[in-house]
Amino acid sequence: MTIQLENNTLAALTERSTSLYEDKLLVSNIDDIEITYAQAGEKIALLHSIFQELGIKQGDKVAICSENMPHWGIVYLAITSMGAVVVPILPDFHLNEVQHIIKHAEVVALFVSKKINAKFNEDGYSSPLQYVFSLESLELLEDKTSKHSELVSKIALFKEKALHLAHLRSDSQVLSIDENDLASIIYTSGTTGQSKGVMLSHKNIISQFQQIQSMVGIHSEDKFLSILPLAHTYECSAGFIVPFSTGASIHYISKVPSPKIILAAMQKVQPTCMLSVPLVIEKIYKSKVQAQFNKNRVIKYLYENVTFVRKQLNKIAGKKLEESFGGQMRLFGVGGSKLSPFVEAFLSEANFPYAIGYGLTETAPIIAAAAPGCTKVGTTGLIVPDVEYRFNKQSEDQRDGELHVRGPNIMMGYYKDAVRTAEVLDEDGWLNTGDLGYIDENGILTINGRSKNVIIGASGENIYPEAVESVINQHALVLDSFVYELEHKVVAKIHIDYEQFDDSHNISKTSDSALHSDILSLLEEIRTTVNTQLSSYSKITKVTEQREPFITTPTKKIKRYLHT
Repeated sequence: MTIQLENNTLAALTERSTSLYEDKLLVSNIDDIEITYAQAGEKIALLHSIFQELGIKQGDKVAICSENMPHWGIVYLAITSMGAVVVPILPDFHLNEVQHIIKHAEVVALFVSKKINAKFNEDGYSSPLQYVFSLESLELLEDKTSKHSELVSKIALFKEKALHLAHLRSDSQVLSIDENDLASIIYTSGTTGQSKGVMLSHKNIISQFQQIQSMVGIHSEDKFLSILPLAHTYECSAGFIVPFSTGASIHYISKVPSPKIILAAMQKVQPTCMLSVPLVIEKIYKSKVQAQFNKNRVIKYLYENVTFVRKQLNKIAGKKLEESFGGQMRLFGVGGSKLSPFVEAFLSEANFPYAIGYGLTETAPIIAAAAPGCTKVGTTGLIVPDVEYRFNKQSEDQRDGELHVRGPNIMMGYYKDAVRTAEVLDEDGWLNTGDLGYIDENGILTINGRSKNVIIGASGENIYPEAVESVINQHALVLDSFVYELEHKVVAKIHIDYEQFDDSHNISKTSDSALHSDILSLLEEIRTTVNTQLSSYSKITKVTEQREPFITTPTKKIKRYLHT
C-alpha cells in the first residue's frame, strides 16, 4: 500500500492516520487499556493545548523515559506533530545517563512512568527541566516555573479547550514544519561506550516507514505485539510508526518480556506481526525446540547427522512453534544484531515467517531487509529503495568492504558534536556504517562484522568475532559468548545456562570443587567442539567462564568495551 502525504512530516502523518482510521484500535495494554485512533487524536490535541498554555513551543526538546505503554507513542506524536523535538530515553539507562541526556539536549519537559519517576525521586536528581508529566495519566506532576503551579494535576481543565482547538484547525496546517526540521534526538547506548545524540529529521522518519512498507507490506488488519523498547529506533520506526501509518493495532505487555511472558501474550493477542532481536528467538529455539530433540539420544543423533530427518523434524517443530505464537503470525521481524546461522537455518527449514532487517540508529534504522519467504540464511536482504551504497576496500581483491550508504533516511548528524559527525558523515551525504560485508550477484547484502572488532590473523586473515560467537552459541548450555583478541590469540568468554547445568549435575549433592571441575570440563569440551567447525586461523586458544550475564545494549548486543 502506497501512502501519500501532503508533506513528509510527522504532523501530516498524524493528521492522516487519526482521521482515516478513527474507529480502529491503535494501541492496547493487553490487560486493560484500549485507545482508538480517534481517541489518540483527541489526546494529541489535548497535549498540544497544554504545551501551548505552558509555553512549550516548536523546536523545544521534550523527553520520554518509560517502559512501553499505550501513551508512549501518542506522546511521541503529540511532541513531533507540533514541531517540538522528542528525546526518547531508554528506561534502563542509569540515572546519571538520564541526567546527562536531559542537560545535553536542553530538555524542557519530561514524560515519565510511575516506576521511573519513583526511582528518580528516591535517588534524587537535578536538571534544567521545567515540567514533569505522568505518562500513564498525562497529568502534570511537577512545575518548576512557579507561574504555572496552579496547573499541577489539573490537566482535565484543558480538555474542552483542546477538543475545541482540534475541531477549529489542525496544527499541521497552522505550524510551518519542514520535512528537514529536526524531529527526534536518540541517544545511543552502543557497543563502543560513547553515547551520541543521533538527530533524525521528519524526512528521515517518514522515508523510513515508506521504505519498510514497500518491502514487507503492512495493512490495517495487522496486529502487532511489542516487546522491544520504544526508545530504540528499531521498535519506534518499524514497530510503531509503520503500523500507525497503515491503521494496524499495537499491543503492549505490562510485565518484563521474558520468553514465558511473551509466549503467554502471543496466545492472548494472536499477533500477525512482531519485532524481535536474535537473543529472544534464540532462547525460544533452545528451550522449545533444541531441548526437545536432545531428550532422546536417537533423535538427537539423527537431527545432527541426517539432513532429511533434520528438515522433517524442523517442519514439525515449526508448526508447533507457530501455534505457540498464537497461530496467526505472518511476519516475525528479526533485527538489531545478526541472527545465529543455526537458528536461522531452523527458521528457514521450518517455513517460519521470519523477516530480516539490518540498519543503524543513524539510518532511522533500516538499510536492508528481506520479507518472509525471501530470506537467505546468513544474509541481511536487499538494500531498501532510494538508498545508495558503496564499499570502501583496502584492495580490489578483497571480498569484504566497509559499507557506506546515502539516502533520505540518513541522519542529520550527532547533536552538538560536529567532530564525530564528520568522522562518519561526509559532505556528500555518505554515511560510513562501520560494518564490513559485500553484495552478491543477486543484490543480497551480507554483513560479517564491525570493522572495529575484526581480529587480524597471523597471515593477515580477517577473523570476525561475531561469526565465531555464533558457532559457540549453538551449544545447548551456552547463553551467550564474547570473542576477542588477547596477546595475538583468539580467546572467548562464555556465559553458560546455569539452570540447565544445575539440573543435569544434581548440585545439592555435589561439592563446589567438583562442580567447578565440571564447568571447566564443559568449557574445554565447547572449545574443542567449536574449533572443529572453524578455519585453522580462527580457532579459539582459550575459554573462560563469564559468571555474570554480559552487559548488553537494548538490542542485546554485548558492550564489548566493558568485557575486554
